[in-house]
Amino acid sequence: MQQQQSSTANRLVDEAVTALPDDVIVSCDSHQNAPALVIRADHVQKALSTLRSEVGFDHCSCVTAQEYDDRFETVYHLTSYDDRTRELSVIVPTTKDNPISESAAPVYRTAEWHEREAYDLVGIEYEDHPDLRRILLPQTWQGHPLQNDYDQTQSQIVTLREHANPLQDDTQQGDTMFLNIGPHHPSTHGVLHLEVVLDGEQVADVEPDIGYIHRCEEQMCQQGTYRHQIMPYPDRWDWGGAGLLNEWAYARVIEDLAGIEVPEYAQVIRTMSAELSRILSHLLFTAMYALDVSGEFNATFMYGFRDREIVQDFLEDLTGQRMMFNYFRVGGVVWDIPEPREEFFDNVRSFIDDLPQKLDEYHDLLTSNEVLQVRCVDTGKLLPEVAKQYGCTGPVARGSGIDYDLRRDDSYGYYDRLEWDVVTEDGCDNFARVLVRLREIEESASIVEQCVDLLEDWPREERTCQANVPRTLKPSGECYRAVEGAKGELGIYIRADGTETPARFKIRGPSFSNLSALPPMANGEFVADLVATLGSLDTIMGEVDR
Repeated sequence: MQQQQSSTANRLVDEAVTALPDDVIVSCDSHQNAPALVIRADHVQKALSTLRSEVGFDHCSCVTAQEYDDRFETVYHLTSYDDRTRELSVIVPTTKDNPISESAAPVYRTAEWHEREAYDLVGIEYEDHPDLRRILLPQTWQGHPLQNDYDQTQSQIVTLREHANPLQDDTQQGDTMFLNIGPHHPSTHGVLHLEVVLDGEQVADVEPDIGYIHRCEEQMCQQGTYRHQIMPYPDRWDWGGAGLLNEWAYARVIEDLAGIEVPEYAQVIRTMSAELSRILSHLLFTAMYALDVSGEFNATFMYGFRDREIVQDFLEDLTGQRMMFNYFRVGGVVWDIPEPREEFFDNVRSFIDDLPQKLDEYHDLLTSNEVLQVRCVDTGKLLPEVAKQYGCTGPVARGSGIDYDLRRDDSYGYYDRLEWDVVTEDGCDNFARVLVRLREIEESASIVEQCVDLLEDWPREERTCQANVPRTLKPSGECYRAVEGAKGELGIYIRADGTETPARFKIRGPSFSNLSALPPMANGEFVADLVATLGSLDTIMGEVDR
């Protein structure tokens, strides 16, 4: 397997080096997950444009900025929607005294937000960026918090500024109105602020304003030890129920870096619990989306929480927690299925057996509802090429017909040995995204049922929940790994320097990129459609702000 991966990596490097001009490449390097090319800071657009058009890297999944003793670096993590196993890291170094690099935003629109975050937290400036200003911190913030010499005790000046209508000098006919939606608003599902310009009832411009619950998660993880202190944090990125999926993202990257093999039995438990977590998240979406569109505590909202409580009880029995599960461990899971095992499995099976009838109810109440159809069909349009430009993943991308799912395309856990299908819809609208999530509940239930069958018959003497992991982990190297979270590609990049703590810990939240696509989805639509479109993205602000 390692020889095959090495051969693929060498072939990718050869393709990239052949396609790029000689004056672009500085050197070749290697990360744990992918080969790496070091390119000149003033040739970023030329290099990335060539890699996108000629080598097929149409997905910029993440952008990481970091500081070394002698330089700054921006790392563009590139892959392909058609073949997730084709990965390439593009490294752009800059000097410490003049950290300026060419922007990748003209090539990948998703880089616009990622580079703003890199500027905000690390201090790298990007030439030709369309809107280089802070994104998580107030515009008056002094310094860049992830720089090595940042003084955390310095005073800050945070002023209140009057909102200006960004279209006030526009030549269009009629008056426009500036409207604040949020940051405290039931339809924003968290502290998200939308700066909206209305022309009558139509959205002329919308800009998501994020950072209201930025909690320095990356910096806290960089201060924690690999073995025990980091794992409790991922649950807090998504309070909607997908915490176990987040835990898996961290487990996957550190296990790759440290060369830890997870026991097969633990992989099955991880897969079962992760899919229960996905059902938990999708049921919350179903309940809350009915509230967004109908505007009242209706039957769908009540049914969603009724069914969600059942799954919540399963996960509480398994993990001991209802929200911050902290169940995964480096090398496996913390403990086995609760006793009596038969009772736990019977309860899960009973829920799965009842689920088809319950999903029929949801379809009767939602997808067959004429009001919801009028609100959702042909609104919030997101064409596949636009979704790819903004780095959209998960149900948002699959609702635009993009057949991309890391459980299959970059398989991990036990997924490659189970029978299940990737759900896609071609509608590219709000309605399609609702259908995708309801159908994914069915697929997740099928995966859970297959895992229960396996776990029931697993020989008692082979039920190993954890690998033999050293008490202290001190890995070296760089690695970006991702899992298929409830909202899409949840990735983590770690630069390990041989100590107990990461030198750099970068979180790629799927909602961060998905939310950046809201303006092209909402512009030109009615303000009521904006609420339905925002809800269809199923953003969770914990993973947007981190």
